[in-house]
Amino acid sequence: MTEVAEALAVLKRGVHEILVEEELERKLASGRRLRIKAGFDPTAPDLHMGHTVLINKLRQFQDLGHEVLFLIGDFTGRIGDPTGKSVTRKPLTDEEVRANAQTYQEQVFRILHPEQTRVVFNAEWMSRLSAADMIELAAQSTVARMLERDDFEKRYRGGQAIAIHEFLYPLIQGYDSVALEADIELGGTDQKFNLLMGRELQKHYGQEPQVVMTMPLLEGLDGVQKMSKSLGNYVGITDRPGEIFNKIVSMPDSLMWRYFELLSLKPMAEVRELMGQVEAGANPRDIKMVLARELVARFHGEEAAAGAHRASGNQMAEGELPEDMPEVTVDLEGEARMPIAAVLNRAGLVTNSAQAKDMLNNARVWVDGEVVARDHMLEAGACHVIQAGKKRFARVTLQ
Repeated sequence: MTEVAEALAVLKRGVHEILVEEELERKLASGRRLRIKAGFDPTAPDLHMGHTVLINKLRQFQDLGHEVLFLIGDFTGRIGDPTGKSVTRKPLTDEEVRANAQTYQEQVFRILHPEQTRVVFNAEWMSRLSAADMIELAAQSTVARMLERDDFEKRYRGGQAIAIHEFLYPLIQGYDSVALEADIELGGTDQKFNLLMGRELQKHYGQEPQVVMTMPLLEGLDGVQKMSKSLGNYVGITDRPGEIFNKIVSMPDSLMWRYFELLSLKPMAEVRELMGQVEAGANPRDIKMVLARELVARFHGEEAAAGAHRASGNQMAEGELPEDMPEVTVDLEGEARMPIAAVLNRAGLVTNSAQAKDMLNNARVWVDGEVVARDHMLEAGACHVIQAGKKRFARVTLQ
């Protein structure tokens, strides 16, 4: 296999779509150091594993010798990314942008190589554009083209307001690629429209168009909805080592290989060997522990990874999660959330309301490794490992 073919095999892993693959192959074959762009609006940057799917791909490009342009949208943050939104987003203040941007940098360098990363802010070039420049930029698209975006189209058909400045967002994101002369841009599948806008604008400004690579949205620990902190189905990169370990080891077996593909940096040959071990009768829990240790090491270091198994046991009241842990579904009967005491009752983890109250008052209830209080609420659609006392466990799905 040639060097380019080997690089392609690495880079295509877990990718949803490449536009255009032949162009990517040609750029890799050029032998020059490519500029790989990914943009992030600095909104509440508390990163979880779902966010790292794209950042891992950036790291793979770095391992192949290329430069990452980590773009923080301090200018576009004043608009608010309308992608997937049903209403106009509230713009961020300058203070919020600066604080969130600093947090982003602190978190992403747990994955990216700082010496191969150029952190850039799009206000640097966007604030220099004149009114005439903005008119020229706006002339590169039409209202009909903008309404091809699913979220804009739904809002238009539903009679919901679309502010004119929201149409500027994809144009500005595309112009960022012009300003940076990006060779490749990465984004989630929901960003495809904006990424392709970059290709079109680069052609208009006489540049070679960037290759677009879209990454899938990672399912959360419930295996159904995308990973989200609000749904409680997430693994945060700043979670404690034992907490990360617990969440990964206790996730459904059906998610295991999806997480290996998108989160692990192990070569796929090694992942296939692990698959073979499971097919030969190995306990899936042992294989999930391999992934859990890798992720803990990435975000907390090798020493933390070595002690994560013991730490996770301590967090769950010194008891390991049982391999035959029951899976329980609790019906919220149309409510959006439910108090933990009621969930304990309905899941059969306590005998009555009085026992639930007593356990909560004495800090003897854990949700995903965290002690919770009586006022703790659980959201519909989430999935949690709940422990009541020393020996009662259940993986509870709320619907």
